[in-house]
Amino acid sequence: MTRQPLVARRAEELLGSSVVATAPVAGGDISTATRLRLSDGTTALMKTLPHAPAGFFGAEAAGLRWLGEATSAGGAAVPEVLGADEECVIIRWVEPGKSSVDVAATLGRELAATHAAGAPTFGLDRDGFVGRLPMPNRPTDTWAEFYAVRRLLPYLKLARDRGAADAAQTAAVEAVVPRLAELLPEEPPARLHGDLWNGNVLWGLDGRAWLIDPAAYGGHREIDLAMLALFGLPHLPRVIDAYAEVAPLADGWEDRVGLHQLFPLLVHACHFGGGYAGRAAQVAARYT
Repeated sequence: MTRQPLVARRAEELLGSSVVATAPVAGGDISTATRLRLSDGTTALMKTLPHAPAGFFGAEAAGLRWLGEATSAGGAAVPEVLGADEECVIIRWVEPGKSSVDVAATLGRELAATHAAGAPTFGLDRDGFVGRLPMPNRPTDTWAEFYAVRRLLPYLKLARDRGAADAAQTAAVEAVVPRLAELLPEEPPARLHGDLWNGNVLWGLDGRAWLIDPAAYGGHREIDLAMLALFGLPHLPRVIDAYAEVAPLADGWEDRVGLHQLFPLLVHACHFGGGYAGRAAQVAARYT
């Protein structure tokens, strides 16, 4: 590791500790990631984004801290937040390892405990971000309403405005919205990671699975599980089985996986275009 003076100086201002070495970290598609070695022996990860949207890193830091409150009660591990400001966040480094069936089972049980920690309402008292996109979180009374007006419809409109969804695809997703109240079983709001695709599960060298890069809010626990399935988490069946052993899922949850995948599919349509809106339309058609 060498030392990048500008990065080191910024970290030192936030942490009040000397940075003795820095090294670039590959993999991030939004922020620039840098590994830091501090004079006290701590290793940290610093994520930076010049001219980040207001509150961007603050939302991530708050989400990690909120999820971290559940860790002491058996919830999933999240990295400790060491510092944050408008253009960066610094978290404790997690050394990457390999996935395994045993770790997957532990993750399932821990995720159930995180969800069981609950939330005051569907939504959150502040808006957040999913990827680069603003994410509205103003609370509603029911999950069906929240999912419609804070998750599906805003990103469907944005996808249409960006030319990522055509009129037929838009109509197909809109058609499922009036049915959400009958399709989605009501449960108390769970403490959600909110963007739990497989890339946000870090299999640590310490034998734990760590949750990173949250878009946290209170919502239906099935949406976190549906997002894990969307792009294929290693050993997902074992995660689900272990989860259900300690927190059984409502009847028919398998049939609702696609319904809860509409949100991340629309977010991907907004970010990347391509065939994501078409895929969302095909999924929505199964529920109308």
